[in-house]
Amino acid sequence: MAAAAQAAAAAGVHAYPRIVATLIRVTGDWSLAEDCTQEALTAALERWPADGVPANPGGWLMTVARNRAIDVLRRAAVERRKLHDLAVLTPADGQPEPEAGEDVVDDRLRLIFTCCHPALAIEARVALTLRTVCGVPTADIARLLLVSESTMTRRLTRARTRIAQAGIPYRVPSGPALAERLPGVLAVLYLLFTRGYLPDGEPAFADEAVRLARLLDALMPGHSEVAALRALMLLQHSRRDARRDGAGDLVPLDRQDRRRWDHAAVAEGLAALARARDDGPYAWQARIAACHATAARAEDTDWPAVARAYDALAALGPSPVVALNRAVAYGYAYGPEVGLAALDAARAGGGLDAHPLALAVEADLAARQGDRPRAATLFRRAAEAVGSTAERRALLARAGELTP
Repeated sequence: MAAAAQAAAAAGVHAYPRIVATLIRVTGDWSLAEDCTQEALTAALERWPADGVPANPGGWLMTVARNRAIDVLRRAAVERRKLHDLAVLTPADGQPEPEAGEDVVDDRLRLIFTCCHPALAIEARVALTLRTVCGVPTADIARLLLVSESTMTRRLTRARTRIAQAGIPYRVPSGPALAERLPGVLAVLYLLFTRGYLPDGEPAFADEAVRLARLLDALMPGHSEVAALRALMLLQHSRRDARRDGAGDLVPLDRQDRRRWDHAAVAEGLAALARARDDGPYAWQARIAACHATAARAEDTDWPAVARAYDALAALGPSPVVALNRAVAYGYAYGPEVGLAALDAARAGGGLDAHPLALAVEADLAARQGDRPRAATLFRRAAEAVGSTAERRALLARAGELTP
């Protein structure tokens, strides 16, 4: 029974977005598509332990979801044309699932681009992508976005209603429109990844973002920005198992046991980065991550290359976070005095006034100068200002190391 349940769960992860996307295309009804797909997954959990796992799990789920949709549409007396369209969705007995390159590929792309349409608020885009493309339960999405489940249910309903009322097309844009819309889609995926990768984040959501980046890269081969985002996520996420020690405390990058990094993910990320031939923000961030990932020891990191990459990012779009990280890179590449000068320059505009980690960066640079009392004081001040429990503990631990 456990094996059948695991098979149902695995089939659901693989087939959910394909079934939902196909039913949305045919029926035009988001709620109907999601409900019928969820009912098919429930049926699998009930029936597969007794009947056995079918030879074609995805096809079985498609059949059940399609039949459920037909039943609902019949009761609603929907026009015969939709019934006909649904009837042709089920493959004949023994016919394999659709292969990549068939209509189902376009359906999944349509689904991603529709969920990430700029007419929707960014939080709605993230939530709709998680629910519809990934099949994440509403309660889990609510926890990620720090709202109640009832509030998230209403947000998802409003987002679907907005798509219907605004006439948002269920399609992948082409030509200049694709170039205009793609960055927004990538921004949603990276925001999702970041929410899962934060010190107090939920790693499962970072996993979902990586899975979506792989899917998008497979569906849109040749798009440099997509390859760059995939590379960036993989190179960062490869360190997930080494980011905490046995007690659950954060481990800084320079102290991580690099043997615990996911080196298969590093190799995959570097291969994706090799295909990213643009000089956009994801490509530069991926190059920074690659400098860390390819260093056998922390002291082997090519910090001048990291500093140059942050120079490029600052030229693309100045921001307080980029300026702060640039100061770190300059401190390691050219000495703590240079890093502190870069930090002072970054603070001049006031953009870092409310950023508690600016204090942590100053503390680290002061420690490397040899001013341990000042560094310890700054680490404690930074700990008082951060909102993350994990970061607070890490900063207090650094302060303790510097205190006699």
